[in-house]
Amino acid sequence: MIDRTFRTGDVPVAERLDMWRERMITARCPLDMAPVRTDDFAADTHTLRLGAVSVWQTTATTAAPVHFRRTKALIRRSDPELYHLTLPLRGSDSVTQAGHDTVHGPYGMHIVDSSQPFDLRWHAHQPLTRMVGFEIPKSRVPLPADVMDRMLVRRLPGHEGVGALLAGMLTRLVRGTAAYRSSDGPRLETVLTDLFTAVLANQTETQDRLPTESRTQVLTLRIRTFIQQHLNDPRLDPRAIASAHNISLSYLHRLFQSEHVTVSALIRRQRLERARRDLSDPALRTTPIHRIAARWGFTTPEHFTRAFRAAYGLAPRDYRHQVERHPLP
Repeated sequence: MIDRTFRTGDVPVAERLDMWRERMITARCPLDMAPVRTDDFAADTHTLRLGAVSVWQTTATTAAPVHFRRTKALIRRSDPELYHLTLPLRGSDSVTQAGHDTVHGPYGMHIVDSSQPFDLRWHAHQPLTRMVGFEIPKSRVPLPADVMDRMLVRRLPGHEGVGALLAGMLTRLVRGTAAYRSSDGPRLETVLTDLFTAVLANQTETQDRLPTESRTQVLTLRIRTFIQQHLNDPRLDPRAIASAHNISLSYLHRLFQSEHVTVSALIRRQRLERARRDLSDPALRTTPIHRIAARWGFTTPEHFTRAFRAAYGLAPRDYRHQVERHPLP
């Protein structure tokens, strides 16, 4: 977990705009910033890197609109191949990408693709603008590009449903990281990735005109999200999943043939990974192993021990002792 803060207030007023432009052009996803005629510009950004994903907050004070551009030249120069979600908290912005142009106020989350040009403007209706963002590699998003293209810059509600869960998690993270340990990084990365995926799954439920292949991929995404959300339920099995999605058991198995994993194996693998993560967590050192097993849907300690040993080559107790002697970085 890497935590960094950048402030224009650390330099004289006359140098702040140039400093911020340099910051934008050298960022992970470089942006060009159009000139701004204002002498009161100030901006702070706080970035939290959690494995492959990042969370950030930017607060800016300016009396004039601010215009950012992601050009073809910048994409050729550097493309991290990310989806970039923005959550306005105060103020508003407008964004143009892939032929779509939208305006977003507070809690109107939206996504852009770092591999396509876009324009982003901060409006100056209020002198203070505050944005929170989330960046995730496209390789971590289990939706085809044509489906994601339909979601670019459209409004994703951040004040209700699963969108509110993601927005709340992002805002809590940028509010302060003192309560988190470096060992919390993998867990936070998993939670954010799962929530982001759930938001996508929720939004794609309304896209009834998708091509057949895309609808199949969307359904598979929804099923994966359902599995993640119900891992702690010992009754979770292929039959329960098929029933919850109004499909036959045989169709469920056909969906996952191309995934090179059976549904039962996917459930078991994700349960084991969550349990392994908890066994590695110093904050859960005194939690009995059988409680961790039950927390992730294993019905008996014996079943959990056999599955864990088969997956990782060690019994859960031995794995925990090994991590205590040699903590993970």
